[in-house]
Amino acid sequence: MQRSNTYIILFSVALTIVLGGLLSLASVGLKPAQQKQVELDTKKKILGAVMDISGYEDPNKILSLYDERVESVVVDINGDEVTTDEKGNPVVAEKVNIQKNYRFDASERLYPVFKFKNDPSSDQIDAYIFPMFGAGLWDWISGYVALENDLNTVKGVAFDHKQETPGLGARITSEEVKSRFVGKEIYEGSELVSVSMVKGEGNSDLTDHQVDGMSGATLTGKGLNDMLENYLGYYQSYINKVKSGNGKVALN
Repeated sequence: MQRSNTYIILFSVALTIVLGGLLSLASVGLKPAQQKQVELDTKKKILGAVMDISGYEDPNKILSLYDERVESVVVDINGDEVTTDEKGNPVVAEKVNIQKNYRFDASERLYPVFKFKNDPSSDQIDAYIFPMFGAGLWDWISGYVALENDLNTVKGVAFDHKQETPGLGARITSEEVKSRFVGKEIYEGSELVSVSMVKGEGNSDLTDHQVDGMSGATLTGKGLNDMLENYLGYYQSYINKVKSGNGKVALN
């Protein structure tokens, strides 16, 4: 039976409304699970910069481990602590979106700092973890760089990317590449020099501030170098305050 145009239009509108409502309900229902997954992924990356968590399969154990070992703070470009936003709402380090912050001028961004303790019962901070964001060859790259409590020696790193070439730039996520950064230093005397990835692999004359590159991924390496240099520079005021004893943290 042939239907009128009016019937077809009304049916289409009703179907759209019903489907839209179902999708909206599904989105609302799934939101808590999605938020927990984002929280879990973030905390796994933070912990992964300072310790091996490959043996932890239960998400609840990972979250519990994080709560026991990690404290956090948010600072501005001057290294001063930020506790509330312009509306007076609390600022939580774990909820600061580094990617969204990246759109703002460096002087306007929020900079989370995560402080790791080997012994949960101690006041001793054993590592400082700094989140970072930058541009790779095809899209964004990001990372967490952990420094020993001398705020100079790299304890570990965790890198991520959206779209780097498999087997080439994508290797920044591999344990092989990440391990190259361990033990490197970001300062040369009192000067912040960061850690840079050089061209080529198998270099025998690397300094304390250099790591081997990735063959065929020079541009990804350059993006990684820029990200490290930029963000370590952004955190430098905070680092200086902690070193001078004004960072309200426990040191050796």
